[in-house]
Amino acid sequence: MSWPQSSRPNSGRGLFLTLDGPDGGGKTTQAAKLAAWLSARGYDVVTCRDPGGTPLGDRLRQILLDRDTVDLSLRAEMLLYMASRAQLVEDVVRPALAAGRTVVSDRYLLANLVYQGYASGLPIEQVSQVGLAATGALLPDLTVVLDVPLDLARQRLGAVRDRIEDRPLSYHARVREGFLDAARRATEESWACYPAPIVVVDGSAPPDVVATRIQSEVEHVLALGPRS
Repeated sequence: MSWPQSSRPNSGRGLFLTLDGPDGGGKTTQAAKLAAWLSARGYDVVTCRDPGGTPLGDRLRQILLDRDTVDLSLRAEMLLYMASRAQLVEDVVRPALAAGRTVVSDRYLLANLVYQGYASGLPIEQVSQVGLAATGALLPDLTVVLDVPLDLARQRLGAVRDRIEDRPLSYHARVREGFLDAARRATEESWACYPAPIVVVDGSAPPDVVATRIQSEVEHVLALGPRS
C-alpha cells in the first residue's frame, strides 16, 4: 500500500497537527494550549476532535463511546471511526488547509491503527488501507503522541469512563505499546502504514511543561513548513 505523494496534506499552505496517544494522556488539554499558543503567534487556527467535529461525526462519536452501545463488532467499530473521519476531512480539515489555516486535531488516523489494529488484532495494513480511502491520503505534518504510564492514565480518567476507556488494563497496555512502536517505526524507517512524522512527548509532566515541549516540536515543523 502506498500513500500518493500528491494527496498528502498541505500541498498548498495550511499546517496540519494532531495530538494522539493513550487515554488519559492529556490530549484535549494540550490541543487547547497548542491552539492558543499558535493563535498568539498570529496563526489562524482551527481545532477539531476525532471522532466528531461534524453533525454526523458527533452522532457517531456518541455510538462509539457510549457504554450502553452493544453488539458493535471490532470491524464495525473501526469503520464508524473512519466514517466520522471522512466527514471531518471533507467538511473541516481540507477546507481549512486550502485556506491556509492551521488545523489542530485531537486524535486522527494513528489512533485506529493502534486501537483497532495493534491492540485489538485487526490487520494494521487493512486499517491503513481503509484510512487511505477515508481521508483521501491526508496525513498530518506532525503527530504528537502523549505518553503516560498506565497507573497515571487510569488515575486521570477516574471512575467515569467511556466504552473504550473502560476496557481492561491489558488492552490499554497494548495501546500504549502500539503508540510507542509506531513512533519507533516512524523514526527508524519509512512506515508504509503511517508515513508521517511522529514524536513522543512525556505526558506525565506538569501541563505547562508538556505544552512547552510540544511547542518546541511544532516550532521545528513550522521552520520546515508543510510537507509537500
